[in-house]
Formats: sequence, C-alpha cells, structure tokens
Amino acid sequence: MAKPRVFISSTFYDLKHVRADLERFIREMGYDPIRHETGSIPYSREAPLEESAYQEVTQSDIIVCVVGGRYGSDSSTRDGSITQNELQEALKKGIQVYIFVEQNVLSEYATFQVNKENENTNYRYVDNPAVYSFLEEVYALPQNNPITSFTTSSDIASFLKLQWAGLFQKFLQEQKRISELEVLEEMTAVASTLKDLVNFLTEERKNSDDAIKNIILANHPAFRAFAKITNTRYRVFFTNREELDNWLLAQNFSSVSDSGLDGGSTAEWTISHPNIEQYIKLTHKIFDENDKLIPITDNEWNDSWLKMKESWPPPVNPMEPPMEPPQEDEIPF
Repeated sequence: MAKPRVFISSTFYDLKHVRADLERFIREMGYDPIRHETGSIPYSREAPLEESAYQEVTQSDIIVCVVGGRYGSDSSTRDGSITQNELQEALKKGIQVYIFVEQNVLSEYATFQVNKENENTNYRYVDNPAVYSFLEEVYALPQNNPITSFTTSSDIASFLKLQWAGLFQKFLQEQKRISELEVLEEMTAVASTLKDLVNFLTEERKNSDDAIKNIILANHPAFRAFAKITNTRYRVFFTNREELDNWLLAQNFSSVSDSGLDGGSTAEWTISHPNIEQYIKLTHKIFDENDKLIPITDNEWNDSWLKMKESWPPPVNPMEPPMEPPQEDEIPF
C-alpha cells in the first residue's frame, strides 16, 4: 500500500535528535519518513550528493523543514545552504510544506529586522545572519509559508498530528462532495431523459389519450403567461374563453370584440384610463371552435404570443401637445 512520503529537512548536527524523533513519529503515523542519514535518499554518482536530495524532495508528498540556529552547509551548486535549497525546491513544486523555527531563533528574528542593515550586529541564537535573511524570504512568499515556533520535538509532532488529521478530514469531505456531484450529475441526466420521454409521449398521445390531455391542461403554459403579464402572484387557472374573460374582467380588462382587434390578434383585452389605453394582445389561437382551451405543451408555447401593449389617443385639439403618460401609481391595477 502506498504511503505518504515525508521529507525531513534541516541542518544535521544541531538538530539530529529532533530529526530522529520526527522519523519515529512519522513511522508511528504510518507514513514513510525520508532523511539522508538513514539511507532513504538514493544518491547518484553522476551528480553532486545534494542534487539527489533535491530530486528526492520533488518526489515527496510533504516536507517538514526545521530551522535552528545553525546555517548549515553551503550549497556547491546553488546559492544558499542545502537546507534552504531543499525548502525552495519544495515551494517551487507546490508541495505541502510545514516550517518550524526554534523559538529563540524566531524571537530574535524581530531584532534582525531592526538591525539587518548593521553588519556589526551580533546575534545570540544563530551562527550566521543568513538564517534570518532566509526567514525573511519565506515570510515574503505569497502562499505555502506558515511558520511555527517549537521548543522540543514533541511540539512539532503535536502540531503535525493535528494538521494531518485536518488534511485527512478535508480529503474525506472532498470525496463526499465528489460523490454528491456524481449523484447530482446522474440525477440531472435522468431528469433530462425523463423530460425527453414525457415530451415524446405527450406529442404521440396528446390527441388520443384523455389522461395526457388533462395533465397538459392542468399545467397549461398560458396560465403562467397570463399571471406574469398581469403581475398576478397567485396561480391562474381557466378551461375556456369565458372563464378567462371573467378573470381578466376582475383585473379591469374588458374583452375586445373581433371587429376591434389589431392585425394579427386572435383575442384582446383592454383597460381604459383617462390618459392611456393599455391592452393585452394574444396572437395565437389557444381556444378551439367551442371556446375550450386547447392542450399546449411548454415546448410548443411561445412567449411572444402574449404581449402587453399601450396605445396613446391623439389630442382633441391638434395644437395641443400630446398627453403625458400617467405616473405608475395612477394606473388602477
């Protein structure tokens, strides 16, 4: 079974006990610790030893970087120390990094920030101010740079235990969300299939099956269209032209006779006002020869069939200016 590979990066001589404790802790967690003194890093004879360490960093899942008071060995192939370059390689590759700085070193970092321009400043807890310069670079990183202080190796182990538990919980939540998304996608596909099936059966049987007709009539798109155009907030329902005319009359819209219809209209309902005449215009036949509502599906309905129109009466005296439209609160509905 594959295990998370945890690379331990630090200077050796001053932190060898911390490194050993961390290796033991990582093994107890069931992970695979990587540190050079136990032979975990395969070294190549074609390249400097440190380059093999950098390569191992890129193949790890987590980097635990521990910074103490010693600068460590200078790199022979890059700028900075080997430990610094291990961390930079991890940050460059976007690997999960945990950075721990010995508490006294981190406390003295504030002194360095004030005196970094003074080359004669003596620092108590580091053997080289370059340690603080490197910390300054880490703090300046836009991401993946949390820095935690420690006094003993158990402080690091306790922190990592909580962090890794949080990572595992986040992983479980993400897996749950993936499952939910898969179910949602499946439901969407099923709903789309059912809609297509309903539309097909509706088209095939609407003229011969009374049950299908009743379902279509009970959910007729004209109900929603008239409710929307009259700004009605409750459900509208009618089965014939007379019921529609009576309902619109209650909304102050009167039916227009066939002789008074606009071109292209199949029915119109008007509302009168001193300054404006507003009317509803229906351009598609939705009633049969007996004035009963014709079954129409949502796919067949076109919103352009029903419109609210306004007509402005001309002034009585041609010399008078046209009447201004009424204010919104003057319209009696």
